[in-house]
Amino acid sequence: MINTLNITMLGHKRIPSREGGIEIVVEELSTRMVKEGHSVTCYNRSGHHIGGKEFDEHIGNAYKGVKLKSVFTINRKGFAAMSSSFFGAICAALGKYDVVHFHAEGPCAMLWLPKLFRKRCIATIHGIDWQRAKWGGLSSRYIKFGEKIAAKYADEIIVLSESVQKYFMDTYGRSTVFIPNGVNRPILCSPQLIKERFGLKKDQYILFLGRLVPEKGITYLIDAFKGINTEKKLVIAGGSSDTGDFMKKLKKLTEGDNRIVFTGFVQGQLLEELYSNAYLYTLPSDLEGMPLSLLEAMSYGNCCLVSDIAECSEVVEDKAVLFHKSDVPDLRTKLQYAIDHPDEVMRLKSEASDFICQKYNWDKVVSQTLKLY
Repeated sequence: MINTLNITMLGHKRIPSREGGIEIVVEELSTRMVKEGHSVTCYNRSGHHIGGKEFDEHIGNAYKGVKLKSVFTINRKGFAAMSSSFFGAICAALGKYDVVHFHAEGPCAMLWLPKLFRKRCIATIHGIDWQRAKWGGLSSRYIKFGEKIAAKYADEIIVLSESVQKYFMDTYGRSTVFIPNGVNRPILCSPQLIKERFGLKKDQYILFLGRLVPEKGITYLIDAFKGINTEKKLVIAGGSSDTGDFMKKLKKLTEGDNRIVFTGFVQGQLLEELYSNAYLYTLPSDLEGMPLSLLEAMSYGNCCLVSDIAECSEVVEDKAVLFHKSDVPDLRTKLQYAIDHPDEVMRLKSEASDFICQKYNWDKVVSQTLKLY
């Protein structure tokens, strides 16, 4: 007989959704905890999907046994997370929950509210968010305030990398618990939709897949790609997140190079086909939490080329190619090397899936999280 818990989660945009890594984490945790016999309520933002209204899904009040509640949200840049987490925190404070689990630093600014009502509060720090380039001064300061609130008031703090664990100890003298994300082993797909829509064939493109935000290093990738000798395409897949001006900048950078393809936000079969048929996956980020897209890319058996930041290098170990962060010439050199050495690419492909799926397992993540609760 297990001791069942009444759990609530907030800080994500909405589930089910692939709008970002946090949404994937919340969905995996909450649905698996329900299977374990626990009650889980997720407070979703109101408003539209970041990819556009066409991606809105009307799920209702429950998803795979998880109770869904929509909270009031001011849908403007810098206010959506703040407003939804404020009203979500009020609901969590007044509800009959054993555990309130906050996700991300900004929403943690409201963690004190359920603490006033003597709730047990967990915070997952998905990354040092106040450093992200898309946020202005006021938003950045607010997010850092959330970090400080978590450090001071959270009963437990979960971090996704050893570097963030060190950061919290060095900055706040606060101990944290390292529980990384997980990944599922996928089934590979042949290129059908991607061939019809974008003319893409197996092993004939380099893939970037993620949110189109400055800290992902996409401008470095475009600059580097334009200087390599290849007929392969560069596919940039993902939607923007409060970064419309940045998207315009990317489009301007790619003018005149018909090898570069923007797909927009992708999910479902399109997403699976893109992962399944790439020659190379690349993540040139300056800043990450724990990149789920990298875990997913490796689970599909991709050779990966990533920046040497700790959040990426800790994940891939010696099973991928690294380049020096922000160094466009080094990225260009490594891209050309991958193009010119298909045998090495195929070797890394053959090792990637087993390595990553054994290292990161959602069932283990859920077990560790429930133990912490």
